[in-house]
Amino acid sequence: MITFFNKFRIGLLPMYVLLAILISSVTSCNKDELEIQNDFPFEVKVMPVPEEIANGNIVEIRLTIEPTGNYSNTQYFIRYFQFGGQGTLQYYDEPPYLPNDLYPLQAKQFRLYYTSHSTVSQSFEVWILDNFGNEKQLSFEFNSSN
Repeated sequence: MITFFNKFRIGLLPMYVLLAILISSVTSCNKDELEIQNDFPFEVKVMPVPEEIANGNIVEIRLTIEPTGNYSNTQYFIRYFQFGGQGTLQYYDEPPYLPNDLYPLQAKQFRLYYTSHSTVSQSFEVWILDNFGNEKQLSFEFNSSN
């Protein structure tokens, strides 16, 4: 009978060692040490736009945000500032953006529409930002045409 229990204990020894290693590895994991990347820089691709615009005309600006990785909770925002001439910038058929206000973007591929309200050259900048602090600045300049 003693032999049976001795064999039984020896047979369980590798399982106890395995269990101890498993518990040690799980408890030694510190969640502060886990690195899950969710902050991905991005590029913004812009299709070519005309160089000239007449007062009252509209230019379509096609943009695509291309992140270097994929994280489903990344949110993108847009803001703009006009520093030359006068015009309005809007997302599809939504109301025009107000300068320096931050607006959420609904998609990574979208179109903006710039309407000229000026007979002189017009210049403005667009910033695309994400919720991790990454940003890209785009500059646009249109010469006046009649």
